[in-house]
Amino acid sequence: MKNIKILSVRRGRTFSPNHIGNDEAIFLLSVEALKKEGYDVHIYTEEEFLQDETIAADTYIVSMAREKAVVKKLQDLEEKGACVVNSAFGVEHCFRTNMTNLLLENKIPYPKSIIVSTDCRDERLFNEFPQPGVWIKRGDFHAIHKEDVTFVSSREEGLEILREYALRGIPDAVISKHLAGDLVKFYGVRGTDFFFWFYPYEHNHHKYAHYEQINSKLVYNPFDENKLKQIALDAAAVLNVHIFGGDAIIDPQGNIIVIDLNDWPSFAPCREQAASAIAQLLTNIFQKQLDGIIASEK
Repeated sequence: MKNIKILSVRRGRTFSPNHIGNDEAIFLLSVEALKKEGYDVHIYTEEEFLQDETIAADTYIVSMAREKAVVKKLQDLEEKGACVVNSAFGVEHCFRTNMTNLLLENKIPYPKSIIVSTDCRDERLFNEFPQPGVWIKRGDFHAIHKEDVTFVSSREEGLEILREYALRGIPDAVISKHLAGDLVKFYGVRGTDFFFWFYPYEHNHHKYAHYEQINSKLVYNPFDENKLKQIALDAAAVLNVHIFGGDAIIDPQGNIIVIDLNDWPSFAPCREQAASAIAQLLTNIFQKQLDGIIASEK
């Protein structure tokens, strides 16, 4: 297998808010791990990948891309037989509205949520949600701007956020119940033994400062770590992503509720271990694909 060429697509800067360096680091470490195993890896930017019209359908592709045009091109290649990790269909499943629907439909613990048009101006939208408020999140994509995930404590604030989304061309939003409890962040690589979790408040993750202000300090609610891992793996399987990360709330009763899951995060606190696991995963998947091709040719 090591004489095949692997194409790799790095993530555009627009889609790495506050994490450009971290996303680039895990991408390059994973590519280097593949090269050390003897594989020929060619690196593309998202723009270069879009412009290359010579990519064959039997290609092996490692992708962190999120640009929608790139995701669509990868999906077309997958449908023609290309082996892509993460699957571009899985990446699309991680767009907020898609993720919300899939996780709820498949009984993954997830906050009570509704999906609404950003043109809606009906204050009754918020009647089902108790105080202190709700989270409003852009539905059509990942968070890019800080307003794309916003806590609101009044109907007026909520309608203003929806109006702002509509002005930006965002068609729908997810309104989710605020959950009281400890916030944990997790990373995983399906098909390997790798799984890592931590409390982001303890690491001064500025992304979560607003949540901490709303939800108070950590109280370290006891919970089953193996159950966290299984719920995270189940959620990733539902969304069809192998390289993933996310956030969960541990409530006072020890219940674990996933509030977000993303394709190929930064793995910042565990980058070296994650890169090794990612290389192992990719080798296994690509080898299985090759074995299938060889068997079909006999």
